This record gives sequence, C-alpha cells and structure tokens, in this order.
Amino acid sequence: MRQSGPPSGPHGSDDSVTLKDVAAVAGVSVSTVSRALNNIGRVSDDTRERIASAAQRLGFQHNALARSFATGRSLTVGILARDALSTFAMPVLIGASAALGEHDLAALTYNLDVGEAEYIEKLAKLRSRRVDGVLVVGEGQGYRLRSVTSMFSVPVVYAFGRSDDDRDAVFVPDGRGAGRLAAEHLLGLGRRRLVHITAADDLAADQRAEGFAAALAEAGVEPVVRRPLRGEWTQQWGYRAARGLLDDGVDVDGVFCGDDWIALGVQAAMREHGRRVPDDVAIVGFDNIGGLVDRPTRSLTTIDPRLSQLGATAASHLVDALHGGRLAVGQQFEPCTLIEGATTQPSFADDPGDGLARL
Repeated sequence: MRQSGPPSGPHGSDDSVTLKDVAAVAGVSVSTVSRALNNIGRVSDDTRERIASAAQRLGFQHNALARSFATGRSLTVGILARDALSTFAMPVLIGASAALGEHDLAALTYNLDVGEAEYIEKLAKLRSRRVDGVLVVGEGQGYRLRSVTSMFSVPVVYAFGRSDDDRDAVFVPDGRGAGRLAAEHLLGLGRRRLVHITAADDLAADQRAEGFAAALAEAGVEPVVRRPLRGEWTQQWGYRAARGLLDDGVDVDGVFCGDDWIALGVQAAMREHGRRVPDDVAIVGFDNIGGLVDRPTRSLTTIDPRLSQLGATAASHLVDALHGGRLAVGQQFEPCTLIEGATTQPSFADDPGDGLARL
C-alpha cells in the first residue's frame, strides 16, 4: 500500500506522485494543476507558481504520454536538416535540441542530404507523425532552402539558411554586423591600410563585405584595394591572394578574411614574406572554426557566428509560436561575437605548429 503524504523529498523524484498529490499540497483542484502544468487554459500567475513549487517539492515527474493526451499534441518537433552531420549544421542542431528539451519537447530529425524522391518521402513521413512544429536547418545563407511551410498546418521556422519564400521566419547570423565588428576591431588597433579577402558568388560573403565596407566608409578610411579580393573558401586562396598583394608591393597592415581558412592562408603568406603577425599585419577571420571542430585555439582572431545559440533562438521562437505567439516574417539576424587571438593581439601565444594553421 502506498504511504500517505508526500512520497518524495526535494532531492529526488518518484513516478508514483500524482496530480492529486500536487493539487493537495498546492491547495487547488486536480484540473487546475493539469491546466497549469500543460500550459492550457487560464491559471493565475500566483496559482501557477504555487503549483510549480509544490510539484518541485514532491519531485513530480510529468508523464509525457498523459500530457500529450491532455493537450492533444504530440510534444514532438520535426527537424529537417540539410547535411545534418556537417561542421556547421551540427552546432545549430545541438542548440535547437537543447532548447526544445528545456520545454520537454522531443526532436525528430530527418537528414535531407538526399535525392528528390527521398526528399518527398521524408516530408510525407514527417507529416504523418503529427508533429507540433517544424524546424528546417540549412547549410548557410549561400544556400536556398525550399519552403515547406505550406505543407504543414503547424508553425515552421528556418535556421541557418534562406527560405525561397520571403514570408517565412528565418534565423541567420548577422553577416553585415560581423563585417562591422572586423572593421571596428582593426580600426581600433590603429590599422588604416586595410583589405578584404573573401569568396565569390556567395550571399554570406557579400553581407560581410558590405558591413566591412560600410564601417570603413563611416570612419573615413579607404581600403587599399577598392574591391574585395574574391576566390574560394580555402587556405590556398588566402595564401595566393596575400602573395599577390605582397608581390605587387601593396602596403597592408590589416586584413579581414571571409572565413578562417582564408585567414590561415593569409597568415602563412605573410610569415613566408617576413611580415610579422600581428606587429606588421593584423588578421581577422570568420567562423571560429577551431571551436566548431572542438580544437579551440587563440592563434587566430575570428568572428564567432554562435551557431548553437542561433539554433536555440530559432527553436525558442518556434516554441513561442506553439504557445500562441506570432511567427516572425522574413530574416531575423542574430549577432556574432569577435574572439581575440594572436593575429591581432600579441599577448596571445601564437603557435605556428597549430594543426589548423598548416597548409
């Protein structure tokens, strides 16, 4: 026979604790406890707090199946990810999953790095699961995501990729803000002979270049090369571009690179040419690639797009929509963060043997 009274203390939990137990301690009806814990119907803030406190003291574990029946929801969010295991998509997914977990929502993930027939099949499977919402994760702003919003009767949010429908809620890093961060950092170091080396035919690269150019113009500084030097997202391109500048006798004291791989190539070229980094030339990259591959290093000053936070923000916005909030319209730009390293700050130890810095 189950003992009367609270069956568990504040440091443990017991599956035998029921809504009736919580209601008795909180001094409310069982139906009020159900509405409060399932976030349905009207419950005053004071009553909701009293119920939450009672549930915590009793170690009440909310039964997900019962909650699903009570709310008529599956308590599951479907995630459609382009190349889910890629270096850039994975942190977005991790951040999104963590945010969903905080709201006791499960994630059902489908990888969309497949052909057209399989793509349609996976969409049909997701629709059949009666998910409460959908999060679509892309591979960056340089790629267009097919809008699937019209295929679902539940809220749909997009992260780290452009939807082909401008009305969709899309969360992406603030590329223009990142370009401004790089320019302001270099200008703050007293650098004035600046150049931008980046990739060609890429929207994300264009946005970073626009932010960089705008910040320089506001500061009254003309870049030593009028237009960005454009190539590929590779160390080899960064190396070739920097060598070209040096061979042409262009006097440069600061370089903003479209990503960290380009920055590492620029760094190698400067060292080979006898230019000291950062004494003679300061270099800023983008992506925080060391952190993404779990090999953090301070050998490179970089701008972190905070992809885990981006995923969490997109997922949290979706959760708000599930609870009656309005979906945003169009692109929502999440701020980036500059991480100082040895390519702009001599105080950081520069390790030439760092595996990331080898060509």
